[in-house]
Amino acid sequence: MIRLLIPLCLLWTITSSYAQQLAEATSEANATEIIALSQKKWQWMADRLVDSLDVLFHPEAVFVHMDGTLTREQELEVIRTGRIHYKHAEIFEVSVRFLSPTTAVLLNRIRLDAVVGGNEVTNPFMVTEVYVRENNHWKLGTLAFTRLLER
Repeated sequence: MIRLLIPLCLLWTITSSYAQQLAEATSEANATEIIALSQKKWQWMADRLVDSLDVLFHPEAVFVHMDGTLTREQELEVIRTGRIHYKHAEIFEVSVRFLSPTTAVLLNRIRLDAVVGGNEVTNPFMVTEVYVRENNHWKLGTLAFTRLLER
């Protein structure tokens, strides 16, 4: 019995170690993918590439701005018409945490240069982005701006 138990314990240890390494590698790869996707999103917003954003934004996405919230359609229209022109986002810090294999929260500390209502503005923000994985693609479910005190 002990002769059988020792190899089984060894096999379980090797298998669980491999599974943990695989999970960590997958998590790192997903984090890298989400960070790259977020950076593309900022560029698409600056370039007003609404078609690319339309694919990225989840159908039920919510966008939280300093003056209120917008639906996916409202955010796309704001970008399309230039009511808000996200000119440039300088990213100072970024982190990704996984709530599950299909839900990730990305935090960006940025300085955003934008044109809002015809006025050029620059604001420091902590931006929260929530991504959900559907049909093997990450979709942006929430984008929320929190204005920071000057640093």
